[in-house]
Amino acid sequence: MTRKSRPLRSPLPQRDGVDAVRLKLPADGAWATVRDHLVERLAPGAEVIDGMLAAGEFVTADGPIGPDAPYAGGQLIWFHRELAPEHPVPFPIGVLYQDEHLVVADKPHFLATTPRGSHITQTALARLRTELGLPELSAAHRLDRLTAGVVMFIVRPDERGRYQTLFSDKAIRKEYEAVAPYHPDLALPRTVTSRIEKVRGVIAASEVAGEPNAESRIELLGHRTVEGHPRVAGHPHVEGHPHVEGHPPTHLGHYRLRPRTGRTHQLRVHMNSLGLPLLGDPVYPDVLDQPAPDDFSRPLQLLATSLEFTDPVTGRNHHFATRRTLQAWDAYEAWLGNPGTTG
Repeated sequence: MTRKSRPLRSPLPQRDGVDAVRLKLPADGAWATVRDHLVERLAPGAEVIDGMLAAGEFVTADGPIGPDAPYAGGQLIWFHRELAPEHPVPFPIGVLYQDEHLVVADKPHFLATTPRGSHITQTALARLRTELGLPELSAAHRLDRLTAGVVMFIVRPDERGRYQTLFSDKAIRKEYEAVAPYHPDLALPRTVTSRIEKVRGVIAASEVAGEPNAESRIELLGHRTVEGHPRVAGHPHVEGHPHVEGHPPTHLGHYRLRPRTGRTHQLRVHMNSLGLPLLGDPVYPDVLDQPAPDDFSRPLQLLATSLEFTDPVTGRNHHFATRRTLQAWDAYEAWLGNPGTTG
């Protein structure tokens, strides 16, 4: 058997913690020049491509590509996309632990874990690569952009698979906390199982018929009555009461959530299925208009509180816990009028 060769490393350095794009030219291409293929393949158009070629921004492992370079099928090319401006997420990322293998971060609300869609540089991965000087850092798993808390990154690319296997093999213990309505008639704790599917391009995940692929344990930690409008957090109701004037009481519960699986939006879907939509959720039970990119008010009240596992590389037993708390439980009125000054 031959050892698998390591992928060729990009000759371009990262920009703001983001890797260069790599293209492989089709083997059966009929273009006369690389330039002709790039103009046809990439969106910016001939004028932009010509400018990038003139500036030496398309490169191979041997150096920049000239405007008249002949087409060679199978050739690898790297370049940096021109990224749209992003609104900075004005909250720091806490680092809970760092060694030569792992970085464990305490992610704030509103910051995506990894580059995706319109969130590229304003992601935990891109920011940590830059702040810690670790260009090869990668994510072991992902938290939703709106969820805060403990998330793990891998320092060495050749160890990534061993850490990611912890999640696929369910060999890691994850705990979350959440704030949602309180229903005294709902028996807890309980385990919720269902089949959850997420269609690309559709914001909300759905529970559908079929063999269950998602399991969550839900426990009640406490409950209280607070004064405030029930029509908050993007919900048309809280505890089923329609909005009335006069700041009626709102009955809140504080929950511990233990997912055994990791489907997209799993905890949010399962809590909503129990009639307990999380405070601050813009998707469940109803998809609302998305807030402005610079609106950091009323964060989703979902927090990844801890990760516990045996390190597959060092054999150490790890337990990492967030330093963050849920604002709607600690200071409901402040969360209700949150100007977006905390993460």
